[in-house]
Amino acid sequence: MTRTAHTFAYAGPSALTGDGTTRLLGLETAGGLTPAGAEAHPRFFAGFLSGPQAAARALLAVADVAGARYFRRTDRASLDPVVTANGDRLRFESFSGCCGVYARLDVLPEALRDADTGHGTTNVDVNNPLREALSRLAGEEPLHLRVGPDELAVTTLDGPVVEKKVPLPDRWLRGFAESQAITAGFDLRAELTATEAVRYLRTLPRSSSGGGAAGGPLWVVPAGRTLRPSTRPLPGAVCLPGPERLAALQRVLRQATGLRVYGPRGDGAAPTASAWEVLLPGMRLTLTLSPEADRGFSGEGSVLEALANDTAAEDAELVSVLLAWEPRIDPADLADRSGLPVDRVRAALTRLGTAGRVGYDLAEAAYFHRELPYDARRAERHNPRLVAARALLEQGAVVLDGAGTAVVASGERRYRVRESGGALSCTCQWWADYRGRRGPCKHALATRMALRTTKNATPAAATPAPAPTPGDAR
Repeated sequence: MTRTAHTFAYAGPSALTGDGTTRLLGLETAGGLTPAGAEAHPRFFAGFLSGPQAAARALLAVADVAGARYFRRTDRASLDPVVTANGDRLRFESFSGCCGVYARLDVLPEALRDADTGHGTTNVDVNNPLREALSRLAGEEPLHLRVGPDELAVTTLDGPVVEKKVPLPDRWLRGFAESQAITAGFDLRAELTATEAVRYLRTLPRSSSGGGAAGGPLWVVPAGRTLRPSTRPLPGAVCLPGPERLAALQRVLRQATGLRVYGPRGDGAAPTASAWEVLLPGMRLTLTLSPEADRGFSGEGSVLEALANDTAAEDAELVSVLLAWEPRIDPADLADRSGLPVDRVRAALTRLGTAGRVGYDLAEAAYFHRELPYDARRAERHNPRLVAARALLEQGAVVLDGAGTAVVASGERRYRVRESGGALSCTCQWWADYRGRRGPCKHALATRMALRTTKNATPAAATPAPAPTPGDAR
């Protein structure tokens, strides 16, 4: 797994201070992007919160995910959550160390009491002393939240007071891209009241001794006001892969006002990702689970087509200048402003999502703007299948036959790629194993790139293609 050292530089440690009259939750920021450009310690919000205990526990849940590995529990992860200010709300996001769980807390305008909120994205320090203090927070005494330094003058200091150097795996960055692309295809499949939500979530295991998916996927089916388990995907069922990965939701059950469950359209037999959204006063806490407990989002391949599409890349450059940290991005509005058709705008948004520049809000069925405070372009540069597909193209390994099919030479073997209904299939083992459920193989991806390159060219005489041979190479 490719890793680089990423440094979080904070002006000071985040802390919860004050007495039983008023508490101050000061979250320190580091290395953020704002409308004014890069800032060392941006300030996004200062004001009182409604539902202080719910906010504290929900923030802890996001931190729980950032510090957890649900598969191969070896080293403890230590990535600080990302916070985005969208002008009227705050969004706290994190990934588990294994990249299989994505968490987001949306603090909505009503919870912020309509206080002024800035625009931008940065990391926030959630350290162990702060976690312990938030865990002890009781009652509903007023809680004042500050996201950013107490005084903007602190950014003129010679150096940071607190630094954290952590390994940042490339697959963690790709997880942001994959999760937004996958959830954009979800529908609301079930909705439970507060009582039923608490009752159901308390029945789920909080840990797994095996750490894998040996027992096979679990499915849940809406049944009256609750959910019932199933060992097979009945109509309307939602996959619950690794139910112990929802353990972070236990923190907010006392404040929960409801539960929404989202899943992909259609009813297939293969395990799928799902999203579990707990409603809180003025807030939403969502955990999105990868299709299997031992399978992170980074390898799903749902954004590979967007990464390989040069037209989408050009459109994304145009669309990106029209974004302004909006909490809701309307593709139709962007189409009017950019002069592009709506379908190309959606493709451009998917492309921007691969760089972490947009996320997807299931509750509002809309994209939102953010700018990750690290080089998210590495997600494209180090994507194994994309790198391999471009190498095949550069080597002249793709031979098109003029009928939407191709033969791709990979090593000593040849693979036949066929197009049907706009989708590509391949004779390699990757396609045989996944049938497109985890995106295209490198041979199909290289073929797609070759087809786009020659789409407007005058067809030449078909080049005799070498005979394909069965085999496997991803």
